[in-house]
Formats: sequence, structure tokens, C-alpha cells
Amino acid sequence: MGTKTVAGVDGRTWQVRRNIEWSVPATGDDFEHDVDGGRGAAVLILSALFLFWVILIVWTPGLVHVPWFLWALAAAVVLFFPIRWWLRRPWTVVAETAGSYDQPAERWTGLVRGGAKAREELRIVVRRLRTQGTPGHADSPLQPVN
Repeated sequence: MGTKTVAGVDGRTWQVRRNIEWSVPATGDDFEHDVDGGRGAAVLILSALFLFWVILIVWTPGLVHVPWFLWALAAAVVLFFPIRWWLRRPWTVVAETAGSYDQPAERWTGLVRGGAKAREELRIVVRRLRTQGTPGHADSPLQPVN
């Protein structure tokens, strides 16, 4: 995403941005849950499901009428997990400044799940910078990195 330049209340210029994370970073709390079967297991399961549906469709007699709502239900089931995966991707929100003569350079970063929540957090960070001069607040996902 593009970088937004924000003039803070204290006179510093901040660069605020959000980036999508394509792989979930492992943290100390989530380490046990990062173990999965790998891509091989996912390919095996998806190919078995695809083969099942192909066999089911090929063996269906020609006179069988499938109602439209069953096709819609099947499409919803098939599309549920890819759409959920896309909507729940983690986003990194970053606010950084080069500092000024009397104030040090700062870099704040945090991880937020979901694009809508990342946009909202970006709005909160911009508003806090313009009114209070700091990107973080009590329950903010942003933490100072320096």
C-alpha cells in the first residue's frame, strides 16, 4: 500500500503505511500452532476432493435435475475458505519518523488481522499523530521498535 505522510502535533513528519503479510510470522505465543502438514498435504486433500466431485458429476445420470440452490450452496461451500483466507490475512501497520533536532527518530509497528481492521487502525494512528503526537495508545497493536 502507499505511504501516507502525516504532520504530527509536535512538528515531526510521520510516514504511515500498511502492508499485507503473505505468510504469518511466527511469534513466541503462536509457535505451537504454526506446525502444519505442509503444501503436500494440502495438494493431496484438494486433489482428492476435486477427484470426488468429478466422479460424482460424471456418474450422475443424464435425467437427474439438480436445483439451482444446490449449485449455489456448493459454490458457497467451495468459496468459503478462500474468501475467509483472503479476508483474514495479517497486515503490518508501520508508523515511522526521522525525528527532529530535539526529538529522536521513532518506528512503531504492529500486526492486525483483516484489511478493514488494518484500514481502521491506520485511521486511528493518523488521528492520534495529528492530535497527540504519538501513534500508539493503551490497547494499540502498534509497539515501538527502537
